[in-house]
Amino acid sequence: QVQLVESGGGSVQAGGSLTLSCAPSRDIVSTYYLAWFRQAPGKEREGVASIDSGGRTQYADSVKGRFTISKDNANNILYLQMNNLKPEDTAMYYCAADAWVAYSLRLESHRYLHWGQGTQVTVSS
Repeated sequence: QVQLVESGGGSVQAGGSLTLSCAPSRDIVSTYYLAWFRQAPGKEREGVASIDSGGRTQYADSVKGRFTISKDNANNILYLQMNNLKPEDTAMYYCAADAWVAYSLRLESHRYLHWGQGTQVTVSS
């Protein structure tokens, strides 16, 4: 089993920036498929960004050009840099990991086995 611990959430004004981090309990960042999801109250969990073992990334249309997913293989950490934040970005953000996820399914939550507890991001207008 892999534990994932997110950090970096907080409250910002619209237009601001935050960087989320995810630290796995095992050395998996270099080899696993990783992703960030978010869930707002009353809404379904949605995929935000994913990154594979080779560094190939995918983004939801709603965050393209504003969010950047990256990873530090040497230190085993996953990041999500969020710029130009909007009130509609307000949600609990989760990192997820799995040993393999097909390319077309990497923003689908049901494809990931391991999940963190989440970190809250609140954007005020």
